[in-house]
Amino acid sequence: MQPESAAPTVGWAAAWGERNYRLYACGMLLAGVGMTMLQTAVLWDVWDRTRSAWDLGLVGLARALPVVALALPAGVLVDRVRRHRLLAVTQVGFAIVAGLLALASLLGAPLWVVYGTLVFSGCVRAFNMPTRQSLLPSLVPTERFQNAITWNSAIFQACAIGGPILAGAVLKFTGHAWAVFAAAGIGCLVFAVMASLLQPRAAIAPPPNHSPGGMFAGAAHIWRERTILGAISLDLLAVLFGGATALLPIFATDILNTDAFGLGLLKSAPYVGALVIAGVLAIRPEIRRAGPVLLMCVALFGVTMIAFGLSQSFWLSMAMLALGGAVDNVSVVIRHVLVQTRTPDHLRGRVTAVNSVFIECSNELGGFESGLVATWMGPIFSVVSGGIGTLVITGLVAWRLPELRRLGRLVETPADVLYSEAEEKSDE
Repeated sequence: MQPESAAPTVGWAAAWGERNYRLYACGMLLAGVGMTMLQTAVLWDVWDRTRSAWDLGLVGLARALPVVALALPAGVLVDRVRRHRLLAVTQVGFAIVAGLLALASLLGAPLWVVYGTLVFSGCVRAFNMPTRQSLLPSLVPTERFQNAITWNSAIFQACAIGGPILAGAVLKFTGHAWAVFAAAGIGCLVFAVMASLLQPRAAIAPPPNHSPGGMFAGAAHIWRERTILGAISLDLLAVLFGGATALLPIFATDILNTDAFGLGLLKSAPYVGALVIAGVLAIRPEIRRAGPVLLMCVALFGVTMIAFGLSQSFWLSMAMLALGGAVDNVSVVIRHVLVQTRTPDHLRGRVTAVNSVFIECSNELGGFESGLVATWMGPIFSVVSGGIGTLVITGLVAWRLPELRRLGRLVETPADVLYSEAEEKSDE
């Protein structure tokens, strides 16, 4: 049996006792609702104009490529400036993106203007994600960090539920997207103000005689930390092939026979399941066998995508998306806690920047991959084959990275280290 940990327990709402976290979380909620509304409106607008799976895939490509190109220099900048101020700047950048999309909608601008604005959005995202995630450990004490991660996940799920539904309702009843984009811009501006009011704790100084390293220092740290490498690689490959988000407009109109509001419900369904699981994790935060749990959840995600791809029923499709979101959120919490707790503060920006490349490649390039396969083989084949690919990849990662299979608690105690060493010897 795995030894018991002597680590202290914290209340289910411990993070909310911190002023910094309250400002951060409330701002993230407002901006998050706006940005998920924006993403839904963009997908619907592109599909409504073109009826092309290829053009839907290009939305993901336009958002992802700037992140991949700029992530490493962005990570260096994040580690060298005041992170809460850079967060405020990125939120102003997102507000500009929303304003440009609102103008494009009002003026009936051609589609290339939308794609160009999405490229600019990707440039902002390259700096926003590592800034936001690496800032969080300095806003709450260490013992409340996992609780803050869990609440962050819950807030993200709430945004991803409410945003698409609100966007779908606006699109259905007005037929115009500019109001959606305007609301997103306002939310981002509010977050910018709240971010500027944060008072992060002083960063932990690096060890004596430490060399700060360059932009590749984050990648080198991930390569050394095999559990982090395994967790984020698993997410990259599983979602790259197994995701279905980019094709939801096709499923909504051509397979499930619904409208823009139905698309909003479908897009929010994964996050309903994820929000439920986030609540469970907030109340019962300890995950004792994190590695096996992570592998099981990713495999279940693949199964739900196969079932979604084969479904002809709107409500069955909703249920499969919700279940997929639930199991995916468990793996999200595990990955985020691993990345932040096993990375020294002076490297967090660069490590999180590398992690953002993995996330963008899985989500946005995954959307491009889905659109490409759907163009040639149809949307059902694209989703079902992707789910099968996720199952194969999970098995391969479990086989090739025993460190991930043996991962116990996310925050290791000395007893956990002894347990891991005993497991390693039993594998030899």
